[in-house]
This record gives sequence, structure tokens and C-alpha cells, in this order.
Amino acid sequence: MLTTQPITAAANPTADDALVLYGQRFASRLLLGTSRYPSPNVLQAAVRLAQPAMLTASLRRQNLQTGEATPNHFWAMLSELNVPVLPNTAGCHSVQEVITTAEMAREVFGTPWLKLELIGDDYTLQPDTLNLVDAASRLIKSGFQVLPYCTEDLVLCQRLVDVGCQAIMPWAAPIGTGKGPINPYALRTLRERLNVPMLVDAGLGLPSHACQVMEWGFDGVLLNTAVALAQDPVRMAGAFANATQAGRAAFLSGVMSEHHSAQPSTPVMGTPFWHQA
Repeated sequence: MLTTQPITAAANPTADDALVLYGQRFASRLLLGTSRYPSPNVLQAAVRLAQPAMLTASLRRQNLQTGEATPNHFWAMLSELNVPVLPNTAGCHSVQEVITTAEMAREVFGTPWLKLELIGDDYTLQPDTLNLVDAASRLIKSGFQVLPYCTEDLVLCQRLVDVGCQAIMPWAAPIGTGKGPINPYALRTLRERLNVPMLVDAGLGLPSHACQVMEWGFDGVLLNTAVALAQDPVRMAGAFANATQAGRAAFLSGVMSEHHSAQPSTPVMGTPFWHQA
């Protein structure tokens, strides 16, 4: 069994506003992926600056890029980072494939936590909305703490909650596109209707995208490509961490209501009459 830090809590969770998933507390509301970075050293530096709650990693990880670590070195590096690893079922196209991969991941990583990915379309990498609920239900019955990657479809997300998912991860846009939230109405409706933690996963390209969905009340974001493929991944990781915190602070502060016409920021009551001429 691979030795990794179990996902029980991130370091120093804040007492007042920790992210809580399946009863566990995390200080950060940012999760990072671990693929496509220019080098292991860049990945390490990005993680250390951003201090994410979890790092996602696939059991099927392929180390094809020049300069990437071998699989054994890669897993050892993740252990050294001392950040909880969230295994995922990336690349799976059937429920049985998901279950087999999940069982292997639980054995390898020694954790029941799982990011559930079940792909239904190879072009958009859209989740298989017809079979995702069945896969989640079977995994939860097998003792997994499932974080399902899904679309922003309200009915689908409600069904995932109904079968026992205590958090869900709707996309903002297709994986790796960097388009940001392409269906704000659906995402905001989802946030208003479901009372479970929600992390926006996939499609965010800019720190402002992360800030925006956090302002809407989402509980966290999961990123990979936007950081890994930036010209300076380390600085970008820090920018996303700051944007996530800023969006959360704005949501908790309560934003002002929009108005259709200009509203004076300086009242005129009590000012000298000649200033009112």
C-alpha cells in the first residue's frame, strides 16, 4: 500500500469558516490537479504556494511528458507535499470500470475518498449523466466518500444527493477549455436549490472565474489546466488561491443589490445650499 496522508483534515482549519466535506474540515477551498505541469519541481512549488485542501491524482496517470517523474517518484513526491490526495477515476467509460478503478485506488492510497469521473462523451469529456447516479450509489454503498464530477443539471445533481453524495462537483465548462462559467443561470439555480457543499470542477481559466463562482456561494473550486499550463504555474496557483479566498469573503460579506439607475455615493442632505445649486 502506498503511504500517503489520509484525508481527514487540512492543516490548521479555521474554526469559523472551514470547508466541511463528509464531516471533515479543510482550511483551503481550493483543490488542485497534478497533471500537465512542466516538471515535478514546478508542481511542488505551486502546491506549496497555494496550500490546497487536496490534490487529485489518477491511478491511471501516464508519465509521457519529457522530464516528468516516473510513477514511483511521482507518488513519493505527492507524499512529501503532505497534502491529502484525492484519487479519481479519470478515463473510465463504464460503471464497472469506475468501480474496479475505485477499489484499486482505495487499496493503493489507503483512503475511502474518491473523485468520481464517468465520461460519456470523448469529445467534450462530459460526464455520463445516465449512469453517474448508479455509479455513485454503488460506490457509496461500498464505503466510499464520493465527490462526483457532474454537469450543472439540477435534476442530476439532486439525484446524486438523494443516493448519498454529501457534496457535488458541477463543471463550469468542459474540461480544459478555460471558458469559465458558460451557464451562470443554471449554476446559480443549482446553488440556490441544493443545500450541500458544491465545488466547481472543470472549465475555469482565470482567477476571476474562481472568484465569481465563490461570490455566488459555491464552497470551493478544483483546478488543473488553468494552473499547469500557465506561463508561470506557481504564480498562477497563488493567484487562484487568493481569488478563491476573495470570492468567499465577498459572499460572506453580502454584496450590494444592483440598481437600474445611478445612485449617489455621497448624500446631499446637510450640505451648504450653494453646493446644491
